[in-house]
Amino acid sequence: MGSTSDFRPGLVIKYNNELWTVVEFQHVNPGNWRAFVRTRLKNLKNGKVIENRFRAGESVDVIRIDRREYQFLYRESAGYVFMDKDTFEQLTVTEEQIGDGARFMKDGESIDILMNGTDITGIELPVSVELEVVETVPGVRGDTASNTTKPAQLETGATVNVPLFINEGDLLRIDTRTGNYIERVKSN
Repeated sequence: MGSTSDFRPGLVIKYNNELWTVVEFQHVNPGNWRAFVRTRLKNLKNGKVIENRFRAGESVDVIRIDRREYQFLYRESAGYVFMDKDTFEQLTVTEEQIGDGARFMKDGESIDILMNGTDITGIELPVSVELEVVETVPGVRGDTASNTTKPAQLETGATVNVPLFINEGDLLRIDTRTGNYIERVKSN
């Protein structure tokens, strides 16, 4: 057990029988009223973000979460197979647990898996990944000033909208949270 004085960004608490992580918090003391803590909480299961108030000093159920680094090995019908980098144990994770960012994972990539004992509570993908374009319509010289886009298929099978000047073989930086194109990566 903990209290609202233990709040910090990233702390995981049990609230309404679900696991939530504290995104941000603010201690408020409004004159001669009671102090409270205004929080923004993110659900670990579905990613929903809510705002909530707790009384100052209110006890909350703090959950200990272990962060382990795993390596993505391959996809199979049951889900995605990961290997613990320390113990070499393999773990299968369903697509629902990973979320929408699963389409941007490539073999051999490092992923942080958050665990409560043996239960998977969440998966943290890198904020951005670099992926190669394997299929798109050819770019046209001079199409760099407009905001029009075209679809491009990446090496993981995901399709994203990219500017018209992107060609097959280009290396792109993609945001795994939104699935949006960020920039073309310069090759050495």
